Amino acid sequence: MQPLRNHETGPFLEPARLLIRRRLKRLPPGLAEFVLFGLKQAWSCLFGALVLFLIIATKLVWNAEWIINRYDALFLMALAIQIVFLRLKMESWDEAKVILIYHVTGTCMEIFKVRMGSWAYPEDAIFQIAGVPLFSGFMYASVGSYMARAIRIFDMRFTHYPPFALTALLAAAIYINFYSHHYLPDIRIGLFAATLLLFGRVRIYFTVEQKARWMPLVLAAFFTSIFLWIAENIGTATGIWLYPGQTEWHMVSLQKMGSWYLLLYVSFVLVTIVCKPKLPDEWSARRAATA
Repeated sequence: MQPLRNHETGPFLEPARLLIRRRLKRLPPGLAEFVLFGLKQAWSCLFGALVLFLIIATKLVWNAEWIINRYDALFLMALAIQIVFLRLKMESWDEAKVILIYHVTGTCMEIFKVRMGSWAYPEDAIFQIAGVPLFSGFMYASVGSYMARAIRIFDMRFTHYPPFALTALLAAAIYINFYSHHYLPDIRIGLFAATLLLFGRVRIYFTVEQKARWMPLVLAAFFTSIFLWIAENIGTATGIWLYPGQTEWHMVSLQKMGSWYLLLYVSFVLVTIVCKPKLPDEWSARRAATA
């Protein structure tokens, strides 16, 4: 049994790997695989989980009289986490480049949305652009980090994956609509339909332990958007950003879940620039045989 196959290697992880292996051997096979799936998901979203933990922790302990602003501290801590990930080879430099691109595109959208009054950051910051603290880009980058790590850790393969040009066109249309709907009709309904048309046949094959499992890509995107919506509720509960008229916490609109669903496709296309979608082994052999 190799429950942590495809995880990062290194002596600092070996004790935990051996402990998990021993514990899982005591469980029924189906339950062991389910637990391992959860552990691998948690490991994949480690960057995002740490950022969320820092947001909650600083809300609980931060003192406005401290010498450094809360937003600036979050930026420096998130940057330190990214450096540690690279240093320990938990992320590759290629993955970091994509995450940086997503950080920049996310920050650009934040600047526009804050200017349009969609939401606001109520606290001061030195590391900020046009009222948007730079740490906010790490919240977007954490999504890219999760995707890149999950693809590698679960050895994800894809069937019926559309041509990159079409996926890039869809991603561009989604990203532009986040800006243009302030001036033009919102075409998100058409974009939802486009995701189903383009990715409806795509299956994600992933390996938890030994046997490959599969899930429709659009279903995976839907489930992920739910978790991101929950994380957004946590973020607003900590006052990290505020929506117009929000004087006390209330649940984020379910419409935001649709926004996250669409934004996930932008994230995924950016990640596939480095993590090229691969076919399952048997599909690759079949294609080679018929070539």
